[in-house]
Amino acid sequence: MAEQYYLAAFIAVSAGATFATRVVPFLFFERHTEHPLVKHIGRFLPAAVMALLAVIFLQRSANWNASAPGLDALVPGLLVVIIHLWRRNALLSIAAGTAAYMTIQQAGWLT
Repeated sequence: MAEQYYLAAFIAVSAGATFATRVVPFLFFERHTEHPLVKHIGRFLPAAVMALLAVIFLQRSANWNASAPGLDALVPGLLVVIIHLWRRNALLSIAAGTAAYMTIQQAGWLT
């Protein structure tokens, strides 16, 4: 019984911390949305974060010792870019890339 309360408390604290990290920037920058620094960060930070995530993904997830080095991660990454440019739907492009990556990994293709 004590484990259930511990688990519920853990989930509540995690949810509260996650919510706080999402809401604090909106509260802090609410009056400063026209500031040039905030506009600059809002314009370039999302692309920079996505580029960094892509580099980390290719570095850690790709099989660089395969007969076609890195292709097992580059193909799904390219698929994400193509689908996103075609449909402009982040959810669709991420889902397609994830499905392609998992299919390649589970089937053993390109590895």
